[in-house]
Amino acid sequence: MNVGEAIATRKSIRAFRPDPVSTETVSEILTLAARAASGGNLQPWHVYALIGPARDELVRRVKEKRKETPMGEAPEYFIYPPELVEPYRTRRFRVGEMMYATMGIPREDKATRLQFFAGNWEFFGAPAGLIFTIDRAMQQGQWCDLGIYMGNIMLLARERGLHTCPQEAWAVWHNIIREYLNVPQNEMIFCGMAVGYADEAAPVNTLITERAALEEFAIIREVA
Repeated sequence: MNVGEAIATRKSIRAFRPDPVSTETVSEILTLAARAASGGNLQPWHVYALIGPARDELVRRVKEKRKETPMGEAPEYFIYPPELVEPYRTRRFRVGEMMYATMGIPREDKATRLQFFAGNWEFFGAPAGLIFTIDRAMQQGQWCDLGIYMGNIMLLARERGLHTCPQEAWAVWHNIIREYLNVPQNEMIFCGMAVGYADEAAPVNTLITERAALEEFAIIREVA
């Protein structure tokens, strides 16, 4: 699979098969992904890989905590801007409606929608989960570097026949994650990522998100 094919076939998978992903494969992906561009070569990313029983234990702890706080706690950063303007607000609304439509869950059925959303905290059934953190001293430029590293991981996973789902939803469980993984206080918990083999029979995995036309976000000039 070439890079173009990996990009074209990458999508957020929300239903995985239980087939295991080896520790060797995860290690290989994380190592090669670290060739990501990094301003000043700071390499500001930190990742905690959870496979098998280690992954199951985090899921168990969150499930137990959800009895007290079903939707978690306030994250340590704004996942979305507090006042999301257009066209971003419409894009976010539309992709949510498209996703739930694949499963036939109407907007009025909030309980079923929330139940599905809670699957984030089980890595949507993926056998491997990644938790990403970044040093609190880092600024916007270094958050960009972390995103590039994550992008590499997702493309390398595709090269190996795997799929992923980046999940900022894990940010609401930062206290449990910090306690379980002994994450130092200087590291902010950014997000998680599910890694595994897609369940191709799951309706939700038929979702192909829309992308804006080139002229909406790019200006190409050929003359001075």
